[in-house]
Parts: sequence; C-alpha cells; structure tokens
Amino acid sequence: MTEERTTRVEEPDGSTHTTTTVVTDHPGRSGGGKGLMFLIALVMLTAVAFLVFSQMGDAEIAKDNAVAGAANDVGNAAQQAGDAVQDVANDVTNGE
Repeated sequence: MTEERTTRVEEPDGSTHTTTTVVTDHPGRSGGGKGLMFLIALVMLTAVAFLVFSQMGDAEIAKDNAVAGAANDVGNAAQQAGDAVQDVANDVTNGE
C-alpha cells in the first residue's frame, strides 16, 4: 500500500514550507520473480537450441555416410561390370 504524507511547517516570520513524503509497505524494488522467470526461460531456450543444432549435425553425418555408401556401391557395380566385360572378351578371343 502506498501512502502520501504532507508536512506543513509555518515559520515565525509567517512563511510556510510544505514537504510531501511517499511511504510504501514494501521497501526496495519489486518484480524479483520476473527476473527468475526470465532466467528459467533463457536456460530452457538454450537447451532447446543445443538439442536442435546437435540433431542437425547428426543428420549431416548420416547424409555424408549415405553418400559414401552409395559411392561405394557404384564402385562395386563398376568393378562387376568390368569383370563381366573381361570375361566376355576372354570368351570371344578364346582366352588369348
């Protein structure tokens, strides 16, 4: 609760001075809970961002591994095709 107190002082020469003071029930600043809530939200946001970026890295690694596997399969298929051509060439030339 806020209360406003006004003090009026009259001097012997007839002049008056007025002082106004505002008094509250709770000293200091309020809203400490807001700072704590902001800190918790910031920590949660940081954790979510870390998880998202780490999963993106895992996806990139999986993609790289898939490309490497496909290239290996293409290499094996080319080797088999080359061996088949060699076998046909040997059959045509009677192994010469």
